[in-house]
Amino acid sequence: MKILGIDPGLAIVGYGVIDYDGKDAVLLGSGSIQTSKNDSEASRLLEIMDDLPLIIEKYQPDAASIEKLFFFKNQKTVMSVSHARGVILAVLAKHNVPVFEYTPMEVKQVLTGFGRATKPEVQKMVELALAPSKIPLPKLDDTVDAIAIAICHSRTIGGLPRTKFRGKIGE
Repeated sequence: MKILGIDPGLAIVGYGVIDYDGKDAVLLGSGSIQTSKNDSEASRLLEIMDDLPLIIEKYQPDAASIEKLFFFKNQKTVMSVSHARGVILAVLAKHNVPVFEYTPMEVKQVLTGFGRATKPEVQKMVELALAPSKIPLPKLDDTVDAIAIAICHSRTIGGLPRTKFRGKIGE
């Protein structure tokens, strides 16, 4: 099963695609859609709307998992992220890609066993989960987060255990 993980944003939409065979997750590709802060919000949303179908066409995902907004500290950015998320959901619906949503806390809980894990702890668990892939992880946090969201979905489908460790954090 190919799973497209998406970390939504207006400036950066991170994505990661994994192939999950019921046991192992292999990273097929990852990257980001980056928009210019000098463009209008409408132009930036249009860029996301135009670029995401290219990713869908390239990887042909069976499902998409996306970060769910549930709390935002920065009131100024919550609306723009919500708008970007709406565009992303509409594009996925247009391409008949089933969508599954997870909060950041749920992703951290599934990957590390602790809902308040740090970014380095999540990144380490992503590396461990993708160990068979032998593909270096991207440096962009949004892209790593998107891969984590895809892995989260792979571990929650079909009643799989919500946590599955392949090592200890910090190894």
